[in-house]
Amino acid sequence: MKKITLALLLLASSFLVAQDKEKEEYPQDINKKHELKINALTLLAAKWIDVSYERLIDEESSFGAAVTLNTDADVSDLNYAITPYYRRYFSGKFARGFFVEGFGMLFSAEDDNFLFGSNNNEDVTGLALGIAVGGKFVSYKGFTTELILGVGRNFLESDNNEAVGRLGISVGYRF
Repeated sequence: MKKITLALLLLASSFLVAQDKEKEEYPQDINKKHELKINALTLLAAKWIDVSYERLIDEESSFGAAVTLNTDADVSDLNYAITPYYRRYFSGKFARGFFVEGFGMLFSAEDDNFLFGSNNNEDVTGLALGIAVGGKFVSYKGFTTELILGVGRNFLESDNNEAVGRLGISVGYRF
């Protein structure tokens, strides 16, 4: 009986030691708290320049801001957008993997109003709050790729701009 008890204790302690391994650290996780990104999808599809900066708070969260400028008014009604955000990561790896994001968006867009046969195009300003989900992948050297999809609601008056989207495939660098 003593031999069986001793064998079980040794087996249990070996599992405890196996769980005590330290996390493997990658070079991009050590003292690298900043990221710069450009949204390639909006640049190619809508001719918007969308540049983001993200500050990593810890391994599970970050905050940042994106600035979007329209370079071709014929393609889209958006003039500009400033989008601060907060992210929470769920992968267990340092600020990468699956995330949920809460964002605010201050934007200016062309509002197409058709009144009595005349086309009155005026710029309107909107303020939206929304939520997005996405995934971030970080290479060994610190290059990042990010996919994001989200939606928000405009809280200022506008008949044509009630909802805003957050869509992108971004590439960047962590430093």
